[in-house]
Amino acid sequence: MFTREYPRPVGLFARELETAAQLAREAGRLVLEVYGGAFDVDQKPDDHGPVTEADRRANKLLVDGLRRAFSTDGIVAEESPDRPQHREHERCWFVDPLDGTREFVDHTGMFAVQIGLALHGMPRLGVVYGPVDDRLFVGVPGETAYVEERGTRRALALGPHPVRTDELRLVVSRSHPSPLTDRFRQEFGIDQVQAMGSVGLKCGAIAQGRADLYVHFSGKTYLWDTCAPEAVLRAAGGVLTDLAGVSYRYDGCTIENRRGLIGCHREVLARVLPVAQQIAREAGLT
Repeated sequence: MFTREYPRPVGLFARELETAAQLAREAGRLVLEVYGGAFDVDQKPDDHGPVTEADRRANKLLVDGLRRAFSTDGIVAEESPDRPQHREHERCWFVDPLDGTREFVDHTGMFAVQIGLALHGMPRLGVVYGPVDDRLFVGVPGETAYVEERGTRRALALGPHPVRTDELRLVVSRSHPSPLTDRFRQEFGIDQVQAMGSVGLKCGAIAQGRADLYVHFSGKTYLWDTCAPEAVLRAAGGVLTDLAGVSYRYDGCTIENRRGLIGCHREVLARVLPVAQQIAREAGLT
């Protein structure tokens, strides 16, 4: 197992955090092995996007590791066809072995390994690892939030944000651009926009203070896309909700996030939510 010269985690989810962080780094190394060579790209059925050898191999490594460590927990992983009904488990892991497969295929470097743990439907632990930059985001809401980057660890806590909405720094999807996002941006006069891959890396950018707001006007994300990023962002003092400001639950009958996403500081959410709600309603997302 991968080890670091950092203090062992303490707290309610110490063992879970240590296991998830180690597995994420191991999966990241495997992903980079594939990334550095030639690989085939297949398409999932029903327009569900590309999948590669890296997705499949990392998925197996993560699921096998979590099953060994926590045999009674539920595991919902993107590339596992035998997903359990997560409503049947008080504790359920949500695993995205390669969040940002299109970015992986395009060699942008903007992809991540994501492992989230939900307890009674609420995200309680999240690990997001960007292997290209060796950047690990960790969040346990109410306990700890930090980023480990190239041998250093720094606490995450959302600080002051721009008073004027036109000064907000917006992160958006690189692979799924939307005219609705353009409309939202224009409503506030936002001109600082960065297109990125991976929900986790976008939320990590906000937690690090490199961005202020993430908006995604699409019903095509899934619980494994958001569980870990939401835990990280909430642990740092932010929120990740649907476009009506309602939190997703991780104990229902569906794995889809059909009502879009918005992530930011709580105070920013209150200021931009009415416009997001209006656009989402008109688009049939809420």
